[in-house]
Amino acid sequence: MSKPITNATGRRKTAIARVHILAGSGSITVNGRDFEEYFPTVALQNQILTPLALTNTRQQFDFNVNACGGGITGQVGAVKLGISRALITVNPEHRGILKKAGLLTRDSRAKERKKPGRPGARKRFQFSKR
Repeated sequence: MSKPITNATGRRKTAIARVHILAGSGSITVNGRDFEEYFPTVALQNQILTPLALTNTRQQFDFNVNACGGGITGQVGAVKLGISRALITVNPEHRGILKKAGLLTRDSRAKERKKPGRPGARKRFQFSKR
């Protein structure tokens, strides 16, 4: 494997994705597998390709991603943010395009904690009149 051009980190919920950009022909591997195999649905695959489509860099770089934690949706969001951040370090001119599309903002929504004495985070016990 050749030396990475740059690295970036993306986070979403409890998922973390470390993205390494290499000069190449457009392959994306996630945890040693092709990203189409790792993320099975077309909707998830399109989310990952969004920053590449906006900046027209799909065929210029290879991406090697190490994703851990969370679930599939959280990992997709983390990979998307990591790729966007990595593209900016390679070419700062992409910042305006990616920022306008909202791809540089970390989605800070996470699971709300369960409160003591309650069955869930917001759920209340059933009301009893008598």
